[in-house]
Amino acid sequence: MYFRHVPEIWRQYPQLVPGLLVVKGVEPGADCGRCIEQWYRRARDRLQEQPEGQMPEVAAWRRVYSRMGLKPTRYRSASEALLRRFKREDDLPRLHPLVDLCNAASLAYALPVAVFDLARVDRFIEVRHASGSEQYLSFQGEIEHPDEGEIIFADGAGHAHARRWTFRQSRRSIVETGTREVLIISEGVHEQAGRDVAALLDELGAAIGSLWGDPQKRMILSSRNPRMDFDI
Repeated sequence: MYFRHVPEIWRQYPQLVPGLLVVKGVEPGADCGRCIEQWYRRARDRLQEQPEGQMPEVAAWRRVYSRMGLKPTRYRSASEALLRRFKREDDLPRLHPLVDLCNAASLAYALPVAVFDLARVDRFIEVRHASGSEQYLSFQGEIEHPDEGEIIFADGAGHAHARRWTFRQSRRSIVETGTREVLIISEGVHEQAGRDVAALLDELGAAIGSLWGDPQKRMILSSRNPRMDFDI
C-alpha cells in the first residue's frame, strides 16, 4: 500500500508539509486520558492568547481554501473546526482512544490530523483532484460525488476518504472498535510547518507507543520524496 500527493498538488502548494504514521495493533481499551488532558491544556492556553482564526497554522489553511475557490468561513480545515468546538464546550466527545488522541494533538498543534482504518482502503491513498466520479460516504450514510477538480483523498477503488482536502473525512474509513491498522496524516502549510509537523509526529508517536507499541513507520513527505510505501 502507499500514500502520496500527486505532482500537481506539489506544484500548486509547494509549502505543503505532510507527516505520516502507520500504526498496527490498535485496541479500543487503552486509557489515553493523561495525554489528552496535557494537550487540552495547551489548546486552552493558545486560545486564550489568540482566536483560532489568527493562529498561523489555521490562517495558512484559510488561504489555501480561498485559493481552492472555497469560502474559508464555510469550509474550515478539520483543526479549525475542532478548535472552534473546543472553545465553545471546553471538551470533545470521546470516540475511540486513538481518535481522541489524534483530536487532542490536533487541538494542541492547530494542525489537521486524519486517521484512516487501512482495512477499508483499497491499495493506496492519493491526494489529488477529483474527476467527479468518485464516491464519498457521508456520516449520514449518503453517497456523494465530489465536484470535479475538488481535492480529495482517493483510493484504488474510487472511494473519496476525505473531501475538500482537510475538511471532512468519509465514514467509510473511520476508526471503530474492530480497527487494528491505521494511517495517520497531518499536513501543515504555514511557514513553520516543517518544524511543527515533525514535533506533532514525535509527540503523538510517543503517546501511541506507550499505549499500543511504537508506530511501524514514520515519514515526512516532500516534493522530492512524495510517497510512502508500507505493508499492512
